[in-house]
Amino acid sequence: MIKGYPTKPYPTPVKRYCRTMELKPDDMLIREYIRRHSEGEVWTEILDGIREVGILEMEIYLLDNRLFMIVDTPIDFEWDTAMSRLATL
Repeated sequence: MIKGYPTKPYPTPVKRYCRTMELKPDDMLIREYIRRHSEGEVWTEILDGIREVGILEMEIYLLDNRLFMIVDTPIDFEWDTAMSRLATL
């Protein structure tokens, strides 16, 4: 039986975005992507910016060259607006 996994509780309702992306099928570039997104390697400014635009939680999974990202946000979160703002921080 598949039970899934518990999600983080939030004090207010949230919505969840699920996005996919194909990376170039280049092993060297994918290893570098993994390194730069590993715990302790991500710049503090990136993590601060993610929080500043309203993202509550972000998980990224990688299978071969396919990324799968899960993002929890407040109900009033607007993806395009937040991503545009994040790009400027």
